[in-house]
Amino acid sequence: MRALNCWEIKKCGREPGGIKTVELGVCPAAIDVVSNGVNNGKNGGRICWKVTGTLCGGKVQGTYAQKALSCLNCEFFKQVQKEEGTGFVLNPDRATAQ
Repeated sequence: MRALNCWEIKKCGREPGGIKTVELGVCPAAIDVVSNGVNNGKNGGRICWKVTGTLCGGKVQGTYAQKALSCLNCEFFKQVQKEEGTGFVLNPDRATAQ
């Protein structure tokens, strides 16, 4: 089974072509190609907590420093951590993201 990305789980509609892109814009995690492959996700889809401007609680969030506590308590974050096990990446070195 392939790893699901945040927009597939959270149903935010901000992925390219999503139903909320006109209203809220395309999510930066969905187009963060530098993070492609991190935690087996597409673009930043499984490292969304490190991407500025993602959606949480119906609102666009700020930087990781501003949203860290809510992200660490997020069910999607916990799901990725569990699914990835010892290979889980919390804070990727962008130079090595695949």
